[in-house]
Amino acid sequence: MSDLVTLLEAGGPVAALGGGAAYTRAKHPRVYWPTVGLPISTARLLGSYGSVMEACGLTVAPSRLRVLAVKATTRREVRPVPPRRGIIRPTSTGLRLRLRLAPGQEPADVAASAERLRHAWGVHAVYVTTVKPGVVELRLVGFDVLRNVRMPRKATAELLKVPVALREDATPFVRDYRTIPHQLTLGATLSGKSMYLRHLITGLARQSVALVGIDCKRGVELAPFASRLSALATDPDEAAELLPVLIKEMEDRYDLIKARQGIASGTPDEEITSDIWGLPDSERPVPIVLFVDEVAELFLVASKKDEERRDEMVTQLIRLAQLGRAAGIYLEVCGQRFGAELGKGATMLRAQLTGRVCHRVNDEASAKMALGDIAPEAVFAACAIAPELPGLAVAGDTSGGWSRIRTPYLSLGDAAEICREAAHLVPELPALKPFRPDTPVRPAETSAPAVQPHPVTD
Repeated sequence: MSDLVTLLEAGGPVAALGGGAAYTRAKHPRVYWPTVGLPISTARLLGSYGSVMEACGLTVAPSRLRVLAVKATTRREVRPVPPRRGIIRPTSTGLRLRLRLAPGQEPADVAASAERLRHAWGVHAVYVTTVKPGVVELRLVGFDVLRNVRMPRKATAELLKVPVALREDATPFVRDYRTIPHQLTLGATLSGKSMYLRHLITGLARQSVALVGIDCKRGVELAPFASRLSALATDPDEAAELLPVLIKEMEDRYDLIKARQGIASGTPDEEITSDIWGLPDSERPVPIVLFVDEVAELFLVASKKDEERRDEMVTQLIRLAQLGRAAGIYLEVCGQRFGAELGKGATMLRAQLTGRVCHRVNDEASAKMALGDIAPEAVFAACAIAPELPGLAVAGDTSGGWSRIRTPYLSLGDAAEICREAAHLVPELPALKPFRPDTPVRPAETSAPAVQPHPVTD
């Protein structure tokens, strides 16, 4: 009996501690990692670094000088040399360390062993990036950061740069319009595409940027942000009137750039420009971001008389995509479905959209249309997105790189409130004034008087 009591006294706390750690790891991984996961993974890495590198084939034969030095000083066996390891830097989501590659190695060798390193050191994922020639950085992620998304505190927005989602390697996914001027965003119903759009609009709402919307779903997606929009078209007829105005605005800006280029021959080279960003601050027009929601509605026609209008609108969109960057006009094209069967100009428009974000889609053809021409392996990742993970998407660009991202939750009411608070930042663009949406005035909240009046009676 005494042995049983001793066993319970010793094993009870251990079992409780183990059960608590397992529960915390499953339900609260952000608490488990710095308290338990980080020390364990660090100890594994330090204790098994050499043997793991050798098992993964990431070691090279030692130099002759090293062999002679070891034989002259000790009698131990001369082992292969692993990459030189730098200082381990812990983060809130994992570990970071740099490796100096041994002669004859390349970053692809380390990247090919990332899955083996993940299992050897007991972490969720390992990502490899090249810092400079001969040096790579390993980013070890301790848990699935996309299950409960929290944006890093350092992810601050700049002009035309919006941290809109979190990558699977725990770094922010920043939508940079200066680097990637135009983008195609696809997603089925309840896939999280609207959430992605909310973060983009609210991030740009606080900046000195003109926001223009074309929402052919009668404005149900963009109308809540009307207080911050400079123009809004809610059907194809209004879009057919708005797009020529944007084309005229683009042409006027090109005239401004050309006037700047026709300066005297003695002007310094740094004052000669080919886009609006080379203009002086006093002359530079405000950037314009055009959001096109449900782009398929602009392509679809019900009768032959609508075909001419459709072709004209598609041509104008293609012109904006081809020439708008230098004029400071950027496109964000969104839709549930996008394919060549939409009609003439669909593939030409897609070719001008450098950025691609594909949420869960209803058919493989849409995923291929978004990602197939830049990263075929990303198509399989997009088709594998589960319905119970809204906001999860695959982001890529025409450079061929891609990664999984997920957008944090943002309610429609909060997004609309941010736009109302930033309504004073709507720039003055006379050409877009006729398309400015009407913003309903919210009634002022009146509080009941402290003393209730009573009627006077005789």
